[in-house]
Amino acid sequence: MNYYVKSSLELHLFFGRIMKEHSFFLEVGYTQANCNYIKEANKFKKAFEKLLYDVISCSEGIVDDTIFKAGEVITEYTLPSEVKTSHLTGSKIDENITKLEAKLWEKSGYQRSKIDSGLVKRVERINQRCLELLEGLISFKEQTLENVLQCKMFTMNYPLLIEHIIREAKLYQKYIMNLEEGNRCNQEDLREIELFWNQIMMEHALFIRGLLDPTENDLIMTADNFAQQYAKLLCDARNMTDRTISSVTDKTIEETIKYRDFKLAGTKGINDCTIRSLIVPLLADHVLREANHYIRLLEQK
Repeated sequence: MNYYVKSSLELHLFFGRIMKEHSFFLEVGYTQANCNYIKEANKFKKAFEKLLYDVISCSEGIVDDTIFKAGEVITEYTLPSEVKTSHLTGSKIDENITKLEAKLWEKSGYQRSKIDSGLVKRVERINQRCLELLEGLISFKEQTLENVLQCKMFTMNYPLLIEHIIREAKLYQKYIMNLEEGNRCNQEDLREIELFWNQIMMEHALFIRGLLDPTENDLIMTADNFAQQYAKLLCDARNMTDRTISSVTDKTIEETIKYRDFKLAGTKGINDCTIRSLIVPLLADHVLREANHYIRLLEQK
């Protein structure tokens, strides 16, 4: 039960926030022609905010400080990014969640709590709620994608970005279902991890390249280079064997650390208003946290 509770809570702290932010990015990407979609995305955002409050209340003394140190739950830029993004878009973001997670981080390295049957039941309820939410959110994203591809809807989000966030939601769903079935959440399969996250990192680079102002030539070229590097790493991951897996993973770690540093500089630049782009600060911080998450998964192997 210890593995089930701890893994569930750590999973939600990372992916629950990612889903909350996906809902936000969808919300601010729709136009006034689709007010009903704006309202629906806002409902999903609020539902994941509520879920995160429950997750945080269960997590003290349970989750490791490893996920916080990795910078996958929050970074130094998360709170200021939320404040700026909320101001820029006019859409409310519950910043208190980030403040509570910062406090959780402060306590995570010290006290440990006992996992009792009451906590197990609370986590079971959270997992079931999350699965229901994910089923709805995935369907909502797929409906949006279908409308966009049939030219029935305009949104500021690329079709590939919508496909991208559908895949991430389905991965989250798969991990929870694995835990509910009494299995490990399957973040241990290195080949599967590299295939999934190399694709995600490559697409991040493509999005960044396309959302930068045309005058940001150096940054556009750097983003394009990262996209090409991850395309190669994706090919390597598909073809890797037991003999080559270590060298492929080492190359991936090296590239992802460089990429993380690029994203970190970008997050700072966008927050400081020194980079011309269509990227809101929270999107920059969002992709930074995903790179941090991937680095932790690679380094723990």
